[in-house]
Amino acid sequence: MTTARDAIAATSLLVGLSALSLTTGTAASRADDPVMHHVTYTVAAANPIYADIYYLDQEPPIFSDYSHNPYQFVPNVRADIGPDRPWVYELDLANPHQWAMVSASTGTEPGAAQFHCDLSVDGAVVVSQDGPTGVLCSLRHW
Repeated sequence: MTTARDAIAATSLLVGLSALSLTTGTAASRADDPVMHHVTYTVAAANPIYADIYYLDQEPPIFSDYSHNPYQFVPNVRADIGPDRPWVYELDLANPHQWAMVSASTGTEPGAAQFHCDLSVDGAVVVSQDGPTGVLCSLRHW
């Protein structure tokens, strides 16, 4: 009788431990996921211009990936912007303090655009810059 009772108890214990390890494993993997921050880049100009805009659109897995090929992570667009036509891009980043970056320049266009850029993280503007022919918004010193 004790062997049957011991076998049932052992089986119950194993089932319970298996269930516990499944739920613990799920909780641990969720805890390892990075907290994502919503980032918004905005570039505007006081004077209408076609601007060359470079912006980080994804975080590299490791810095050396960025170092070896930055243009894989920082695309370029040529945008028609002006006082009522800002360029806006939104994305989610795990580490915006290291990676969030947008820059704009007049490129080969003549004249001064009087650029303005904003970098927002989770709805709050954290960097705001102005420049006549170019501008950089970043939390990190490049």
